[in-house]
Amino acid sequence: MNDYSGTNRRELEPKFKLWISSQDAQGVFGDGKWRLLKTIQQTGSLKAAAERLGISYRKAWGDLQKAEGCLGIKFMERHRGGVGGGETRLTPAGEAWVKAYARLRTKVADVVAREFQKEIARLCK
Repeated sequence: MNDYSGTNRRELEPKFKLWISSQDAQGVFGDGKWRLLKTIQQTGSLKAAAERLGISYRKAWGDLQKAEGCLGIKFMERHRGGVGGGETRLTPAGEAWVKAYARLRTKVADVVAREFQKEIARLCK
């Protein structure tokens, strides 16, 4: 059994994972794909984004292909490199998904924090 006697109960906070699924596919879009798309925006590269997030290029590519197929949209435009190398940019639809998911996640986090205060935090005093 774990000993949590050193845990300061006043420092407890809720954590959650959020993802969007369909009847046909689990995990179509969620925090991982959102972070990946945001990092592609920052780096201009799927490879650099995958490296920064500590996932393989193959997993990153496969995850985004799955999401694109399930949602029927294209998140990225890839331009193969020449002298300066290639570039990956988000499409307008990809940018819209990043922004909309960020708004959704913020709203969910606000509800979770508020309900945590009402239901759990009062028990930790």
